[in-house]
Amino acid sequence: MPRNPARRRIISTAAVVTGLLWLATGCGPEYLVLHPVGPVGRQELNLIVLSTILVLVVIVTVFGLLFYVVWRYRDKPDNSAPYRPEWSESRKLEILWWAIPIVIVGILGSFTVKTTYALVRPPEQNVKPLTVQVVSLNWKWLFLYPDQHVATVNYCEIPTGVPVQFELTADAPMNSFWVPQLGGQEYLMPGMAMQLWLQADEPATYYGHGANFTGEGFAHDEFRVVAVPASDFQEWTKQLQQSAPALTQAGYEQLKKPGLMGTASYGSFPPELFKDIVWTDGGRYMPGMMDMVSKPAGMTNAATGMNAMSGMGH
Repeated sequence: MPRNPARRRIISTAAVVTGLLWLATGCGPEYLVLHPVGPVGRQELNLIVLSTILVLVVIVTVFGLLFYVVWRYRDKPDNSAPYRPEWSESRKLEILWWAIPIVIVGILGSFTVKTTYALVRPPEQNVKPLTVQVVSLNWKWLFLYPDQHVATVNYCEIPTGVPVQFELTADAPMNSFWVPQLGGQEYLMPGMAMQLWLQADEPATYYGHGANFTGEGFAHDEFRVVAVPASDFQEWTKQLQQSAPALTQAGYEQLKKPGLMGTASYGSFPPELFKDIVWTDGGRYMPGMMDMVSKPAGMTNAATGMNAMSGMGH
């Protein structure tokens, strides 16, 4: 073992860093966000890589300068560095260490804004998106397919290569819908409908979880997204329509009670169920969604406009 204290510290630091790197590489697939399988996830990974590179530029430069200053101006008998007690500032250094962060923030901000606006809508304009309505419950997830008239609990089946337009709300405490390999998360809250589109390019089963702490059952508040070829998806919906039981309003009232459960499938559900859930809890739709749903009978135009503005405020 080296007797030199400085060398001993360097070896210890290197061992710790090596161990951390080994642990990080050994986890592999657990870092799902780093293994995207859709256009949204890939674009977000590009932003993560860009952010990491820019951060490393700062870290490496700062630590390099730190070691240089410590070494260059260390106390030693033959130190030739000039002693300047009257020195207080440097215009050049001030410009340098303000300009570098401004440039970094500008680069990262411009790419983030460009990517964010590019992902507002699916890039494949010639493919009709699949609409899936999502309701976060305690502690389970309800998926409604308004065009196919089927519903599932704790799993969502989608066709590969097709954009999926998720309409999201909560009939429980605020939550966050997250499928790491497909894209970023979107918050859900009672009385408000949010939008998020994702797409899976490869057939597989993808992990999803509520990313917002929601109490006792949070650890088990997960679901699966099953991506299959389009033909298999059509066959799956036909099987549910023919053999799965119906989800009634009374069944939904039982379903939304707090508790854990496995997966479930339904061959039909009340056609206005999602809209009724949103309006019952306050009825706030994000801008652009008001033309997608009709207001309940008896609600005035003034009330509808107030709800739309409330959604914009959120």
